[in-house]
Amino acid sequence: MDERRALRGLTKQDETALAWFIRRYAPYVNTIVFNILGNAMSLGDVEEVSSDVFLVLWKNADRVRPGKVKAYLSGVARNMARDRLRQSGRELPLEEDILEVSDRDMERDLEIREQAALVNRAMLNMEYPDREIFLRHYYYGQSLSQIAEEMEMNLSTVKTRLRRGRDKLKDALRKGGFRDEDL
Repeated sequence: MDERRALRGLTKQDETALAWFIRRYAPYVNTIVFNILGNAMSLGDVEEVSSDVFLVLWKNADRVRPGKVKAYLSGVARNMARDRLRQSGRELPLEEDILEVSDRDMERDLEIREQAALVNRAMLNMEYPDREIFLRHYYYGQSLSQIAEEMEMNLSTVKTRLRRGRDKLKDALRKGGFRDEDL
């Protein structure tokens, strides 16, 4: 099944189409919701909000265009998680408030931030589908076989692309001044 056919199925209230979207995007949605709710709420709350995101997709499938489902789910997940946080009486921190400076080891904190910025830039420079494979495996915790199935690729191709992605990331970090023992 592809995204276009699955969206048509959702508009006809086909539960197998909904299951297809859940299998494909649940790790992505869960990560977004967890990053917002974090330790402020229970895992049960995270799961409930994530489930509600797919319920919104189910109800509004006719408004979602093929190729835009991931962006739609991302927006719905962020908004629902923020709403849940507000309903609980907690405030969302401003980005500037998140920055914490350690008195004990400011140099190490700066090094970690520099490395994170280099990793982000290196990932943004990866071509599709390498970036997608890398994110699915390392950020969303998907297995290589699951990635291969969902992206309709050969498992050995996924493994090769992931290895190349790691190599590119290491090269970018080396060029950024990091030593092999730091990687």
